[in-house]
Amino acid sequence: MAIHARSWCVISISTGMCGSTSGRWTAPPRLQIERVSDSADTLRLDTRDLSIAAVELTDDGTQWSPATFVLGEADPVLGAPLEVTLSPSATSVRVTYSTSPDASGVQWLEPSQTAGKQHPFMFTQSQAIHARSWIPLQDSPGVRVTYRATVRTPSALRAVMSAANEPETPLDGQFTFEMRQPIPSYLIALAVGHLDFRAMSARTGVYGEPSVVDAAAAEFEDTEAMMAATERLYGPYRWERYDLLVLPPSFPFGGMENPRLTFATPTIIAGDKSLVVLVAHELAHSWSGNLVTNATWRDFWLNEGFTVYLERRILEAVFGRARVDMEATLDRATLDDELARLEAPDQILHVDLSGRDPDEGMTQVPYLKGELLLRLLEDTVGRARFDRFLRGYFDHFAFRSITTGDFVAYLQEELLTGVETGVVNALRLDTWLEDPGLPANAPRSESDALTLVAAQAERWASGDVPASTLETAAWTTQEWLHFLASVPDRLTAEQLAELDAAFGFTNIGNSEVAHLWLLTAIRNQYVPAYPRLESYLVEIGRRKLIKPLYDELALTEDGRARADAIYERARPGYHPIAVSSIDAVLGR
Repeated sequence: MAIHARSWCVISISTGMCGSTSGRWTAPPRLQIERVSDSADTLRLDTRDLSIAAVELTDDGTQWSPATFVLGEADPVLGAPLEVTLSPSATSVRVTYSTSPDASGVQWLEPSQTAGKQHPFMFTQSQAIHARSWIPLQDSPGVRVTYRATVRTPSALRAVMSAANEPETPLDGQFTFEMRQPIPSYLIALAVGHLDFRAMSARTGVYGEPSVVDAAAAEFEDTEAMMAATERLYGPYRWERYDLLVLPPSFPFGGMENPRLTFATPTIIAGDKSLVVLVAHELAHSWSGNLVTNATWRDFWLNEGFTVYLERRILEAVFGRARVDMEATLDRATLDDELARLEAPDQILHVDLSGRDPDEGMTQVPYLKGELLLRLLEDTVGRARFDRFLRGYFDHFAFRSITTGDFVAYLQEELLTGVETGVVNALRLDTWLEDPGLPANAPRSESDALTLVAAQAERWASGDVPASTLETAAWTTQEWLHFLASVPDRLTAEQLAELDAAFGFTNIGNSEVAHLWLLTAIRNQYVPAYPRLESYLVEIGRRKLIKPLYDELALTEDGRARADAIYERARPGYHPIAVSSIDAVLGR
């Protein structure tokens, strides 16, 4: 297969054994197929906005002949199916195609949109079903593939992929990659830009633009310790290296767990390691998600609920229990808010996404409700036994895609056998999986540090003490976030000015704290924060941080006008995934 998306980047990809969990490599560009039935005569591939120039078949890997194919009618969510008629002995298919400049899974950045301002940048984001917008393939997490790729670029730029990367590869305009382990399509990833590399250990490192790579390496220096802690708990890391790529600010997510190469937003570089929970999370996906994968998107909680649980265990091992208690307490408040906002069907862990874009299922429910279920299991059987169960789970299902039913069967056989019937019934497993809301037996977390923060917020809000006398010198990001969440929603201009003078919220560099402050400013029409609000929304494309700000602006007539004006400037720099979300908010 070949992509000719923009004149400065050409990609040739060869995938192995489409529909299989293992593969044999052949020379690119081709898609090697494995028949699951001798009578199969049609190969069906997913595409979205691809221009198909030709499709060819081979029986022996050397002689190619034109194939009969049909590109079906396009569905707004799923795209258009590509159906290729196979000869009885066909072994490989070759597709020549080009992507759309507006491909939902690819963002092309002008030099002005990068940190260095000198070179263009491109990156992909394939989850959930965006791989089909840049590769014709079976775009389902239930299908695992291996792949090879050749990427040709301008000589000043470096290409990296979710595959074996070599930091010392010369910048000669051509890069080759191989992913030997079978992965689902949403984990195929590519980035091209002016990138440097900094090693953090023998098997970890950071790629990024020259102006950010050193700061990133310092921020993420505990990655090796995180890896070692996870291996002690849940078995070996099976992907050889673990590197990170810091993307430009338009990246729509905090991170993406592409195997061997996590994609990360620069908004987590706070200078004090307070936001590296994201690194722990994406690293944990190397076990939960990449190694053992949800077979369908309604099973998404198997990826994310497990990963949040592992993330917490990693943080506890590296940074201590107090840090975990703060994170868990904040997340419980986030989940409660999310459940209050969502309709009942979207509160279900094993959510039904029939006929819907799977992106709509990426709420906090699979992450945080899923983690609470696993914590309940730990509380029920004890941590040591639950750790042994999880280690066995990752070994048993390694490099496989499974359903919620597969998990439940394994759980009952390997963990709950021998547990008293009354204890098992008290878990209310079906309620957790299939009912909306949060069951009454959901575990709760408490943080002494956050309790003290809330008390200080109350003293200030009641007028007992001025903001400048609050004891905040040792506060972490988590404590600042809790403080802003604890002050009243409605504040006077004088109160806002007092907080701003005492703590410099409007110009604070921490993106998460700035986000909550700007929400407060919008809610209370605090005009001095509006210039920062505009620059924040123009410079950052992370959906989690920008969408709530547009949501809040859209609630009032003046706010809506401000949102429209800012969005006019910001929209060209946002990723298509973020654009889709903000378009919906503003009725574009």
